[in-house]
Amino acid sequence: LAPSLLITHTTTLYHRTMNSIFSLLLVALAIANVAAFGVSTPVVSRVSAPTRTSKGNNMEMRARNCDLLGKTPNRQARVVTFSHKRIKKVQHVNLQWKRFYSEEMGKNIRLRLSTKGIKTVNKYGGIDAAAKKFDLDLTKHA
Repeated sequence: LAPSLLITHTTTLYHRTMNSIFSLLLVALAIANVAAFGVSTPVVSRVSAPTRTSKGNNMEMRARNCDLLGKTPNRQARVVTFSHKRIKKVQHVNLQWKRFYSEEMGKNIRLRLSTKGIKTVNKYGGIDAAAKKFDLDLTKHA
């Protein structure tokens, strides 16, 4: 055989073997993928529950919001350093546990209010009037 014909014959043989090795690796990768993740992985969307309970007791995790006014933390605040770097920070609501006496229900009600919410209750003269103004159901907090 001529040297040029021998070179073309060996290069085509080389390409055929490389193609078969590549296709074999591709099939092995597909089988490994199916074995690791299953045929189809369902997309699970996480739905956040408003309250969570821990395993040991019936204590529920609550958001840091005012029960009366609904004030939430400010997540847009920034700190400007001496070198003028801007760092994001969270300004939390000043929440306090406060016990009020409800004349309508005839018992004490414990609420988690912001300090502005406490001033609002004092302004309206009691928790009953403030709850009526802001549509708060006091039976949930009794």
